[in-house]
Amino acid sequence: MTLAQKTYVPDDNFENFLENNGMGDLIALNDSVFTSNINSATYPCVYNQLTSLDVSNNTALTDLTCVYNQLTTLDVSNNNTALNFLGCGNNYLTSLNLKNINYFTFQLNSLTSPALICIEVSDSTVATNALSSFPSAVDSWSHFSEDCNYVTGIEEHTTNKELLRTIDVLGRETTNNPIFYIYDDGTVEKRIVIE
Repeated sequence: MTLAQKTYVPDDNFENFLENNGMGDLIALNDSVFTSNINSATYPCVYNQLTSLDVSNNTALTDLTCVYNQLTTLDVSNNNTALNFLGCGNNYLTSLNLKNINYFTFQLNSLTSPALICIEVSDSTVATNALSSFPSAVDSWSHFSEDCNYVTGIEEHTTNKELLRTIDVLGRETTNNPIFYIYDDGTVEKRIVIE
């Protein structure tokens, strides 16, 4: 008896797509499909409302079209030798990893990805030269880098400040509620203590 190998598919929308297109295991919403059914060279995942997509185990993948979904991250760095085309525009991408791709035989379309500022690659100079013009299409605000160091854009700044005065609403020195703390850096905090 031989057991068929399965691949974990956590995204229900993507699993439904695979099941409906004959690439599943005939069991809806069990978070898995037969690996042999998805070891195909082409994935047309268009308009499926996908929120995640893991193609890391499909090393034979040559073409991936996943436009008009809700993807925020996409990593095709394991698909290094075979992947020739990636269409991933019109998503919510903030992270795209193209490391290990052969940029000279690869075509990319990531247009209309407003939050995709940095595309992670193995060699930014080679990727920029190979992928920044036709037939590839990349938004003007996106750039290629070896380390995108994806950050949220929220930075926390802490300073040591010294309390100068504690006053009430009328400006009188007090320890009663409500209290305003005035610091040496010009900041003021309003505190109401409920006991």
